[in-house]
Amino acid sequence: MTPDQIKAAEILQGHRESIDRLDSILVYTLGERFKHTQAVGELKAEHDLPASDPAREATQIARLEELAGKAKLDPEFAKKFLNFIIDEVIRHHKSIKNNET
Repeated sequence: MTPDQIKAAEILQGHRESIDRLDSILVYTLGERFKHTQAVGELKAEHDLPASDPAREATQIARLEELAGKAKLDPEFAKKFLNFIIDEVIRHHKSIKNNET
C-alpha cells in the first residue's frame, strides 16, 4: 500500500469506529424509547384510550423534521424513520390492548 492508501485506511477505520459506536447508541436509545412507549400502551389499554394519537404524531413528525434540518439530516428521511417507529408503536399498543381485553 502507498502512504496515501495507508492514511486513507486509517481515516476509514476511524469513521467505521464512529459509525459502530453511533449504531450502538441508536439501538440502546431505541430500546429505551420502546420501554416508554410500552408503558404508554399499557396505560392506554388500561384506560381504554385509542392506540394512536394522530395530533401528537403530526406534532412529533413536524418537530423531528425541524430537528433533522438543524442536524443537516434529510427531513424526508427523518419523517420516514419516525413514521416507521410510530407504526411499530401503534402495532404494539393494539397488541397490548387486544391481550388485556
